[in-house]
Amino acid sequence: MPAARVLDSHALLAYFRQEPGSERVKDLLHKAATADRPLHMTEVNYAEVNYMIRKKDGAHVWEEAARILETLPVEFHSVTRALADQAAIYRAAHKMSLADAFAAALAKEKKAELVTGDPEFKPLEKEIKIHWLK
Repeated sequence: MPAARVLDSHALLAYFRQEPGSERVKDLLHKAATADRPLHMTEVNYAEVNYMIRKKDGAHVWEEAARILETLPVEFHSVTRALADQAAIYRAAHKMSLADAFAAALAKEKKAELVTGDPEFKPLEKEIKIHWLK
């Protein structure tokens, strides 16, 4: 059985914007739907994707992305104290955004593979498994 997978903001943005790595994300989403095993993402990363699309592409583009997102096999996870504590540890120890720290914390908590193309995660390769998009 394949390992659980966590999407970071970079992966979902690549998917929506047809950026490098989008085909791999599309394939992972298809496999997740077929196997009835959703991909995972924190609500913090959801907020970051929402913000970044609104800022760069506009609210109308986010509204369409949000409609599409409702149909994708992605399970969103609220922040727990344990998740917040692990995210704080990653943020303090490594040069990374808070949203990235939450994605890494969820991957660690779920013993999952983190799907990303963001080089900020390089220092965590020995601690969590990373599925690189590039």
